Amino acid sequence: MSASLRILISGQHGQVSQALQQSLKDLGELIVLGRDQLDLSRPESIGEVVRRIQPDLIINAAAHTAVDQAESEPDLAFAINATSPGVFAQEAAALGIPFIHYSTDYVFDGSKEGTWNEHDAPNPLGVYGQSKLAGEQAIAAAGGQSLILRTSWVYSLTGRNFLLTMQRLLQEREELTIVADQIGAPTWAGTIAQSTRQLIERWREGRPGAWGVYHLTASGETSWFGFAQAIGEQLVKDGKPCAVLEPIPSSAYPTPAVRPLNSRLDCSRLQREWGVSQPDWHDAMLECLAQQR
Repeated sequence: MSASLRILISGQHGQVSQALQQSLKDLGELIVLGRDQLDLSRPESIGEVVRRIQPDLIINAAAHTAVDQAESEPDLAFAINATSPGVFAQEAAALGIPFIHYSTDYVFDGSKEGTWNEHDAPNPLGVYGQSKLAGEQAIAAAGGQSLILRTSWVYSLTGRNFLLTMQRLLQEREELTIVADQIGAPTWAGTIAQSTRQLIERWREGRPGAWGVYHLTASGETSWFGFAQAIGEQLVKDGKPCAVLEPIPSSAYPTPAVRPLNSRLDCSRLQREWGVSQPDWHDAMLECLAQQR
């Protein structure tokens, strides 16, 4: 491969950023900027930072991901999830460098019976999905070499996520009710980072696929209830206590933001265009948990 890269990563402590820092550390110099160095709630500050750093590649791993909270602070959600990605894309296009950005299954309303592909019309149900879709549109409008990677149900061994929350609650309680009618693919942040590295390597080798929007989740599918069951099975194998799980419908667990019932994303285009595929969600979960021991 060519000389080492100068990679600007926006976001420092999030799940995907943490995984990227591990996966990409030998590709060159990683310039990882947290909120103190690059505040995406102030999009007007981004251009000067990018031009000062002069990176070879920009990865935006920062986002406003508090889905329910976004309902009460839409201006902040749109600044971080929509306006800022658009500015990144404009700066990347001006420098003639690639820009990688992560989006979400929440751009869809969950009403489709089959898997969602990149040509399906988005119809977000809440502010979070609306802001992420606006970010996709701002990136597309900037032109340039951009990859928008839609993922879902992200978890890891850091931060706040379903895996860690379930591990705690399943050991603390005797019974636990979990939503069973929302279907998707739990996706380990490590899977996202590993796939991102493969995409970068394809680009460096001079054989990239088409730029644009792609779906990137683990393969297979389950419900939140099924995900919790799988987490509980591993606790039992490790000789730890585990609550009895009871499935409930989404209607029995109301939240400020409506969740899509069907979050299954078709990732075949990423395999077809870039030669990048993802592991089964359960296999990836076991790989993640192996790092916890």
